[in-house]
Amino acid sequence: MTDSISDFEELLAKSGEGKYVLRLYIAGNTPQSARAVANIKNLCEARLKDRYELNVIDLYQQPENAQGEQIVVAPTLVKQLPLPLRRLIGDLSNTHRVLIALDIKPEE
Repeated sequence: MTDSISDFEELLAKSGEGKYVLRLYIAGNTPQSARAVANIKNLCEARLKDRYELNVIDLYQQPENAQGEQIVVAPTLVKQLPLPLRRLIGDLSNTHRVLIALDIKPEE
């Protein structure tokens, strides 16, 4: 959670590097959570190799993180950087839709 000026400045510094900062909020060890984690990891490795930071946050273990990000449904992917901030809900199985939401040009 970016709750301090130093955290925010760190995120801004990373934005100039073309790095993606992603947070995936899941709710326990469910099949849908597992699919979301696998789908986003596969997509990031295929399309953003060495240019992404992915944090997976289990809301059962860290419920306080849901309030700061206003998470009401899980799984939810939050793209913090590069701006604009985007949120995607679901298991992230629609790769084309995820790529568009992350501002990554889908392959032809």
